[in-house]
Amino acid sequence: MLEDLKLRGKYDGFLFLADAARGIPWLKTHQHAELEINLVVRGSVTYVIGKSRYKFHQGECLWLFPGQPHRCIDRSADALYYVVSFKPSLIARTCHLEENSILKKSRPPKNAVLHTMVPPAKFGLIRGIMDTLVEGGFDSDTLNREVGYGLTTGFRYEHSQPDLLNSGLAHILQLAWDCQLASSTERRDTPLHSPVLKVLEILRKEMEYESVDELARKCGVSASYLSRAFKQQIGVPINRYRNTMRLERFWEIRNRSTHHMTLSEAVYQSGFGSYAQFSKVFRATFGRSPREIDKTLAPSKSLRPHA
Repeated sequence: MLEDLKLRGKYDGFLFLADAARGIPWLKTHQHAELEINLVVRGSVTYVIGKSRYKFHQGECLWLFPGQPHRCIDRSADALYYVVSFKPSLIARTCHLEENSILKKSRPPKNAVLHTMVPPAKFGLIRGIMDTLVEGGFDSDTLNREVGYGLTTGFRYEHSQPDLLNSGLAHILQLAWDCQLASSTERRDTPLHSPVLKVLEILRKEMEYESVDELARKCGVSASYLSRAFKQQIGVPINRYRNTMRLERFWEIRNRSTHHMTLSEAVYQSGFGSYAQFSKVFRATFGRSPREIDKTLAPSKSLRPHA
C-alpha cells in the first residue's frame, strides 16, 4: 500500500520519536515516496521486509527505500526509536556525489535491506540533532498516536521552525549515510517459510476469529508446526500478533469513522470477540484501562507544535 505522508510543501520530511509505551501498534504493510530511516535508541524493533524478518537493536540504523514495502511487526516493551523521512526533492538537492546516488533510487542494489551499527560518537551526534529538531514539532503523545504523519482525518505534520527542520534533516541524512558507507554489517535476515507468509496475509485481512487449527488447515500444515514456526520466525505467538493487528484496526476504525461510534462498536468491528477480551489486550499493551482512551488516545481538539 502506498501511504501518503501528507507533508506540506515547506517541509522536506519529518521526524518523531516512536515510543512503544505511547504509540499505537501499526502493522500494515506499506511504502511511501519518501526515503525513511529508523535509529534505535533503546530496546528492539522487528520488521518484515519482503519475505524476511529483521530485528534491530539499540544503536542500529535501518534504511527503508520507497520501493521496499515494510511492516513493523513487533517492538520490545521499552522500544524507543527515531523515525525520519526525507522527500525525494531534499535528496536531489543535497546528494551530488556518486557515492550518494543510491539514495535517489527507489531500491538499493539487489533490493538489499541496508542497516548498520552506528559508532557511539556518531550516534550521539545524530541523536543530538534529532532531539533538537523534535522540540519544534508536536508533543510526543500526539505524534505517537498519529504514527508521525497522521491517522486522523485532517491531521498534518507541523513544525515551528521549518528551515531549521529542513537543514537538520539534510545533516542527519548525510551523517547516517556516511555511517552506512563505512559499515561492514553482515546481513541478519530470517527468510520466512511459506506457511508463515500465508498466515501473515490471512491475518492482515481477517475480521472474524479463526482458530490456529483453521489457519493451519488453510496453510496445509499441522497446528503444532504452524505455531512453532510462527513463534520462531516472527518472534511472537500467533495470538499475540493477531491481537496487535486488532488493536491497529480498532484505532483506524475509531479515528476514520465518519459518524459517532461508541467504544464497543469499534471493538467489535475491529475483530475482538468481546469487550472483555479487548480490555485485557489493551491493558497488557498499554498498561492502562481502555476507559482512559478518550484522554490518552483520542485525537486532540487543538493540535499545535511546540513553540
